[in-house]
Amino acid sequence: MNIHEYQAKDLFRKFGVAVPEGMLAKTGAEAEAAAKKIGTAITIVKAQVHAGGRGKAGGVKVCKSPADAKAAAEKLLGTRLVTYQTDAKGQPVNSVYVESGIDIARELYLAIMLDRSAGRLTVMASTEGGMEIEKVAHETPEKIFREQIDPALGLMPYQARNLAFALGLKGDEVTNGVKFMLNLAKAYEQLDCAMIEINPLVVTKQGQVMALDGKVSFDDNALFKHPELLELDDTTQHDPRETEARKYDLNYVGLDGEIGCMVNGAGLAMATMDIIKHSGSAPANFLDVGGGADEAKVTAALKIILGDTQVKGILINIFGGIMKCDIIANGIVAAAKAVKLHVPLVVRLEGTNVELGNDILAKSGLPIITANSLADAAHKIVKAIRK
Repeated sequence: MNIHEYQAKDLFRKFGVAVPEGMLAKTGAEAEAAAKKIGTAITIVKAQVHAGGRGKAGGVKVCKSPADAKAAAEKLLGTRLVTYQTDAKGQPVNSVYVESGIDIARELYLAIMLDRSAGRLTVMASTEGGMEIEKVAHETPEKIFREQIDPALGLMPYQARNLAFALGLKGDEVTNGVKFMLNLAKAYEQLDCAMIEINPLVVTKQGQVMALDGKVSFDDNALFKHPELLELDDTTQHDPRETEARKYDLNYVGLDGEIGCMVNGAGLAMATMDIIKHSGSAPANFLDVGGGADEAKVTAALKIILGDTQVKGILINIFGGIMKCDIIANGIVAAAKAVKLHVPLVVRLEGTNVELGNDILAKSGLPIITANSLADAAHKIVKAIRK
């Protein structure tokens, strides 16, 4: 789960992570009032969307007066911001964050994330703040510094100092930078984050080290421990189909193809999408219904798939392990009747009671095409939508 910058900075403050003063605004008048209250000669108005690259896309405005802040907010609010991290439709701008201007001496980069190859959390820092870190890693990898966190000890002060020196911090900057990193690591651990990225991390002319931006995502598997964090989720930033899928514990990601996919298991879903592509078409979605693919889940999944106007056909590929194939087949038949199926549907079942499951599909009276293998299923659905 991702959150907005203003929400991330509210959390940072609670853990002693330094951030500039800022206020949320949902109207031009609120932005003007916020700029007056902050009182600095320059304020920054930032579009609040779940995407990076806002500055290049025009989502960050430097304002020299409260009136400028009002005008900037009114220009952004109600629009959709398109960045290199969004699709062509962009993300809706429902609020802006008005922040005090600060005297920036240097821009750096800092992130905490899981290094799966090492099996440990890693603090990653770079002198190239404000740039896309992927570009830095590709062109100048020597400018990226890392410290791995021992899960029993946490981030140690000497590791934070190593990073501070590598970033070229001096004097009070080192002290402030070490405090910043230790508190950020504490926030990461206690909030069960998946990633914290600060780009840029700035050093001010007064020697302060502050988060000028903040991108935070949480481990969905740990959110049951943090009901207060669930309240931060802004569903307007999600694909509506993904929001609906979450209600039924479905893993859904919309894509640009024409064949809707319903599969149980992420690995099987990836293989299904690959073979659809190999067969000359493209998947319209990733949809994993999980091991308990009962009638309610299958019905909800079909409705979500059919809600995509690009879908010309559906491929269901289910392995009956935890859930037997005959139970799955009954769920598919009931769901197909409930949603008034109007596109070709190919079903490939495998596993326990597969013969019984295929017999239920064949006797359903519905135009369901059965397949004996994944390759056969992909061939049949591509053929069906080409008629």
